[in-house]
Amino acid sequence: MVGRDRRAAATAARLDRWQVLAAEQAGVVARRQLLELGYGEGQVGALLDRHRWDAVRPGVYLTFGGEPAPQAKAWAALLAAGPGAALGGTTALWLCGVLPDPPDVVTVCIPDDRHVVAGTGVRVVRRRRLDDVVHPSASPRRLRLEPALLDATDTPSSVTLIDLVLRATNSRRTTPARVLLALAGRSRHRHRMLLHEVLGEAAEGVGSALERRYLRTVERPHGLPRGRRNRQERRTDGPTGLARNRYRDVEYGILVVELDGLEAHARWALHLDRRRDNSVERSRRRSLGFGWREVLEDPCWVAAEVADVLAQEGWTGHPTPCAPTCRFGTPSS
Repeated sequence: MVGRDRRAAATAARLDRWQVLAAEQAGVVARRQLLELGYGEGQVGALLDRHRWDAVRPGVYLTFGGEPAPQAKAWAALLAAGPGAALGGTTALWLCGVLPDPPDVVTVCIPDDRHVVAGTGVRVVRRRRLDDVVHPSASPRRLRLEPALLDATDTPSSVTLIDLVLRATNSRRTTPARVLLALAGRSRHRHRMLLHEVLGEAAEGVGSALERRYLRTVERPHGLPRGRRNRQERRTDGPTGLARNRYRDVEYGILVVELDGLEAHARWALHLDRRRDNSVERSRRRSLGFGWREVLEDPCWVAAEVADVLAQEGWTGHPTPCAPTCRFGTPSS
């Protein structure tokens, strides 16, 4: 092979390398990465001119036209933060699958001995011993789920904490025990006591913020029996003959309580509610359904409804009013 052919082959190999790199990084590459691949400054400039790459961050380029996708924005923020950085907070939770939608602001964690200027739409967090909490193999580089969850819940909003913790544990991407272990290794968290409480309830099977509200305002204060929560039930779909997993929100033996209500679902999803309710009927059990409105506005009435059905089915327990003004025992129509 003559010298010119060798040079052409080497150039093609380098082009293949940057294309592979861009494909692995949602179409985003950094100048420092191109230099590490063996390109000179002049060659990098030629690539920019030839392909008309857009600079989305200083020294970070989008290798295709159009609006960058959320994954590309996350990669761009990470690469702009430099070596050793990792995505964290709600960005890491989104990449882990805990959150369905990307956050408006990308969270990037950097070692505490470095300083990085946060660009538009980016939040930079300095962390000690960052490498200890980074996922060993995930791409893009990000925190493990548990430390990311603790970071994202260390905010003034307790509602955000409850939602995120129950999303993470109910999706089975982590467990209450693993989150508690990560919390034990952290010296500070503004909601430490609330986290212990919510994680304890998650370990009992509470799978949503509404289920938690039901447990705390309906079941416990009114002396109702302890329900079984989110128990997996394997049932066969009649028309198709397919076996499906179903999860009942709260079960009291013959009585099933479903906690979502029609207001929780869009109209296109109402058939899922009907299929679920029909499966309860086919199992010859009784069913009650409540949504946010009933549980929030009148938990005493909800408790009375549940206690009334349980008594009809033979429960001999003794329900109690939650307060002197409790409406327990007088459910309205």
